[in-house]
Amino acid sequence: MIFLIIIGVLGLFIYMLYARLIGLRNKNLEALSSIDVQLKKRHDLVPNILTIAKKFMDHEEEVLTKVTQMRSISGSDYDKKNPEEVSQHLEANKQLQSAMLNLFAVAENYPDLKSQETMIRAQETYEEVEGHISAARRFYNSSTTDLKNAVEIFPSSVIASMIGIRAMPYFEMDEAERKPVDASEFL
Repeated sequence: MIFLIIIGVLGLFIYMLYARLIGLRNKNLEALSSIDVQLKKRHDLVPNILTIAKKFMDHEEEVLTKVTQMRSISGSDYDKKNPEEVSQHLEANKQLQSAMLNLFAVAENYPDLKSQETMIRAQETYEEVEGHISAARRFYNSSTTDLKNAVEIFPSSVIASMIGIRAMPYFEMDEAERKPVDASEFL
């Protein structure tokens, strides 16, 4: 009888760990999806900004091409349960953000573009979307910490490895993005 009780308690404990891990993974996937929603908004906004900028920036084809390339790469599909693919997706979106910052820095050299009301609105909308992306990143990184802790700490680490749940990468900034943009580099 005592043996059955011990087996029952052990089974309940393992089930609770399993359920917790699944819940944490799902929370992490939800957080990643909320980043994707915001990245989609940015992805849809970029062509409008490029169209406006292209009218004024005849000599900046390289900057416009870089933004277009990064938009294409960052918009591709990926497996949300594969940490390597998630990491590549997050990196591509960091590169798009960097390319957009370059575009806005170069746009400072074009007074007609800078004062264009549609460009001002597009830039304000872009900044708003970036704020939403930042909030979604914080939520994702928080849920990633919870998942990492559960996947790496015994005894749930044993269950996680048995069912194939792995820790996801953090959404981190590059060192170059931490520095302020110097518009004089583009003059």
